[in-house]
Amino acid sequence: MPAADHPTPDVPASLLVDPRQILLGLDFDGTLSHVVDDPTRAFAHPDAVTAVARLGHVLGQVAIVTGRPVEQALTLSGFRGLAGLERLVICGQYGAERWDAEVDVLERPDRPDSVERLASMLPQWLADHRAGHVRIEDKGLAVAIHTRGIDADLIHELEGPLRALAADLDLEVEPGRQVLELRGHATDKGVALRDLVETTGLRRVVYVGDDLGDLPAFEAVEHLRRSGGDGVLVASASGEQDALVSRSDVVLPGPDGVAAWLTAWADALDA
Repeated sequence: MPAADHPTPDVPASLLVDPRQILLGLDFDGTLSHVVDDPTRAFAHPDAVTAVARLGHVLGQVAIVTGRPVEQALTLSGFRGLAGLERLVICGQYGAERWDAEVDVLERPDRPDSVERLASMLPQWLADHRAGHVRIEDKGLAVAIHTRGIDADLIHELEGPLRALAADLDLEVEPGRQVLELRGHATDKGVALRDLVETTGLRRVVYVGDDLGDLPAFEAVEHLRRSGGDGVLVASASGEQDALVSRSDVVLPGPDGVAAWLTAWADALDA
């Protein structure tokens, strides 16, 4: 639970009215789970899992919009098969993948040749740049370089050279908290969220995120507001990244705060 000096902010009154018209979009790492040194151990906060399932009973749609592959998100969350999440949608790898609980089918494009080339050359490239000790995560459609728990400054030293390498391979660099991910240009979280709005017809959106990769989703909600829809933006704040804080309606102290806030929302709806 949040520390005593970080009380859980109240749930906006608008979120208690006609919840069946609300789309809830949630990031995973840094929002539902703590960011840890080993990304394969970033399990979702158990209170958040329970609250999301409760909200799934009463909201119009719940969706996870994450940079992770869908299968990782399912493994680390335990969402598959939970009561209340029979209509859950997971947009993985920034929306390049999509899984719908109703049919339990994963839609995923083929691995780009440029990502295959990157994966094969990256270990030697990192060694040549005196960074052979960093953690490489092959996501299939992207490759991420993690420096958490290794060297806090190394990620900044690598960013310029990695951006040049990405340009040579026609890939995009997605920066994060002690991580740089190289992927294709196909989509981002904003595209994924707009697609969810279009396919569900829901124009009241709550989006919760923590990092730079969530900015396109924030921008999608801001655009929705300007076009007559409603939106609530929620930041899972940390000492590492504050880019979302000034744009948020609700600011929470990390995944513990997110879990408590989602629980308070479910309580208020008597879900």
